[in-house]
Amino acid sequence: MDIQDLKTFEHDVVVVGAGGAGLRAAIECSAQGMSTALVCKSLLGKAHTVMAEGGMAAALGNVDHRDHWKVHFRDTMRGGKFLNVWRMAELHAKHAPQRVRELEEWGAVFDRTKDGLINQRNFGGHRYPRLAHVGDRTGLEMIRTLQDYGVHQGIDVYMEYSVLDILKDGDKISGLVAMVRDTGQFVIFKTKAVIFATGGGGKAWKVTSNSWEYTGDGYAMAYEAGAELMDLEFTQFHPTGMVWPPSVAGILVTEGVRGEGGILLNNQGRRFMFDNIPERFASETAPDEEEANRWLIGDKTARRPAELLTRDVVARAIMKEVKEGRGSPHGGAFLDIASRQDAEYIKRKLPSMFHQFKVLAELDITKEPMEVGPTLHYFMGGIRVDADTQMTNIPGLFSCGECSAGMHGANRLGGNSLSDLLVFGKLAGTGASEYSRKMERAPIIDADQVTGIIRHATDILNREHGQNPYLIHDDLRETMQNKVGIVRTESDLNEGIEEIQALKQRYLQVKADGASQYNPGWHEALSIRNLLITSEAVARSAAMRQESRGGHTRLDFEGEREEWAGANVVIKKGVDGKMEVNRVERPAAPEHLKEIAHSELSALEASIIAEIKP
Repeated sequence: MDIQDLKTFEHDVVVVGAGGAGLRAAIECSAQGMSTALVCKSLLGKAHTVMAEGGMAAALGNVDHRDHWKVHFRDTMRGGKFLNVWRMAELHAKHAPQRVRELEEWGAVFDRTKDGLINQRNFGGHRYPRLAHVGDRTGLEMIRTLQDYGVHQGIDVYMEYSVLDILKDGDKISGLVAMVRDTGQFVIFKTKAVIFATGGGGKAWKVTSNSWEYTGDGYAMAYEAGAELMDLEFTQFHPTGMVWPPSVAGILVTEGVRGEGGILLNNQGRRFMFDNIPERFASETAPDEEEANRWLIGDKTARRPAELLTRDVVARAIMKEVKEGRGSPHGGAFLDIASRQDAEYIKRKLPSMFHQFKVLAELDITKEPMEVGPTLHYFMGGIRVDADTQMTNIPGLFSCGECSAGMHGANRLGGNSLSDLLVFGKLAGTGASEYSRKMERAPIIDADQVTGIIRHATDILNREHGQNPYLIHDDLRETMQNKVGIVRTESDLNEGIEEIQALKQRYLQVKADGASQYNPGWHEALSIRNLLITSEAVARSAAMRQESRGGHTRLDFEGEREEWAGANVVIKKGVDGKMEVNRVERPAAPEHLKEIAHSELSALEASIIAEIKP
C-alpha cells in the first residue's frame, strides 16, 4: 500500500472524542492559536456527557455561603477514599467555580435562585448544595453550550470517524490512522499532539448506562502505544439504573431524584438506607427519617439523608436488599419521589425522568415509585497523566475526562464528572498547545505503521470463515457481568481472566461479512480489540488489589487495608506483548492538602471563616 494515496489531514492538535472534555479541550487549543481537529465516533452532540443529568459540582456558595473549595476538596478526597491524585483534586476544586461561570458566559441557561444566581442542589457525598444544574438535563445543556460556542472558534470537526490506532515518530506522537464509518475509507491525521477524551468502556458489561460508543477505545489505543493505565479496578456502578422492562435495563436514573428528596424502599416499604451508614460517614449523615426530613426543607443544622451517601455505599445496600429477598419484583429497589413532592414540582425539577419512565416503562413517577438497581456507569481509572498538563508518559499524548485516571480516586462523587470535564479539558488543551508550540520539527509518518494498522482492520473483512463479533461481545458481557461485577472474589476474577484469554484467541479469527461500506458488523469487530484490552486490564487490576475500597469490592478481602492505602495498580504493555500489572507506591501527600482532607468539618469551616474575614 502506498500511503501517498490516503487522504491526510494535518493539524497541530487532534482531539479524539467530542463530549464535554473533548469540546472544552478543542476550544482551548483553538484559543491558543492551534490548528485543531475534533474527531468523533458518532455525530457531534451524541456524547455520553448528556447522560450526566443532575448537575456539575462547584463550590460557588450560591445556596449555602459556607461552601468553599477546601470543603469540596475534602469531600472529593473522602469520596475517593484518599486514593485520588492530590494535585488533581486540588486543581478541580479550585478551578471548578471559574469554569462553571465561564460556561454561563458562553450561554448556558442554569436554574436560578430567588436572587438570580445559579441554583445548586444537594448530591451524594457533598456536604453542601453544590451542583449547578438545569433541571435534570445539565449534561445536555453543557454539550449544547460548548458546541454552540466551539463551532465558531475555527475547529475542524470530523464526524463519524473511528480512530484505529496511534502513530509514533520514535517515542513521540506523530499522528493517527482513522476510518470513515460510512464509506470505510482510511485516513491519516498528522499531528504534533493528540488529546484523548474518549470516555469509558461500559459496553464490556451486560447492564450499563453507557451507549454504544463506550468501548474503551482510548484505553486500548494508549496501552498499545506504551502509555500506562491506572486504577482500572475502580468501576462505578451507579446505584440507580432502570431495571424494567429488560429493553431499557441499565438506563440511568439521575441522582437528582434523591437530591430532590426521593427515598429508597424495599419490598416491605422500609427505608433501608438508615441501616447502611458506614462509620466514617455517621457524623455527617442523618440517623433517622425525622432529621432527614428536616434536611429536605433546608434546616442547616440537619445532616444529609442516607440516600445521598456515596454511590458505592448505596449500590451495595440495594444489592444487599435484593440478595436477602427484600428487593423489588424485578431485582432492584423502589425509588419513591411521588410521596415526597407534588406532581408539578416533580415535572418541573425532573422533566427528563418523568418523560423517560412515561415512555420507556409506562410509569408515572408522580404517582408510583420507580424500580431501580445498580448499573455500570463510570470508570474512575484510566490513562495515567500528569496532573497539571494532562500529558501521559508518551510525549505528545494527552488525556482528559473519564478516560484519564487520578481525579476521582476509588470512587467518584456525583456531579464531579461534569466539572472534571471542564477543568481538565481546559488543562489538557493548554498542555497540548504548549507542547505543540515547542516542537522543533513536524513529526514523520511511518508508512510501515500505517500499513500494519490498515492490514489488521481489513483482515477482518478478507477472511473466508471466522468468529462472529457479536457473539464474542455477548460472551464478554456475560463474563464481565458475572465475574468482574459489583462484588468480586479471587476465584471469580481468575475465571474471568481465563475466559477473556479464550475470547482473545477467538478474536484472532473474527470475521465480518460484506464490504467496508456501511458495515456495522465490521465496526463491531474493530471495537472488540479495545473491549478485550479494557476488560483484561480491569480484571487483572481487581485481582491484584486485595482489599475493598470505593468502587472495588472484594468479598474475600472485606474492608479497606492499610497496606493498600498508599498504592495504585498500574498497567502497561510488556516487552513480550503481555499485560504487566504493577503495584506502584504513591508519593507522599502535600502536608497542606493532607491537613484539609483530614480536618474535622467544624475545624475546617472555622479556618475558612478566619481566612476570608477582612
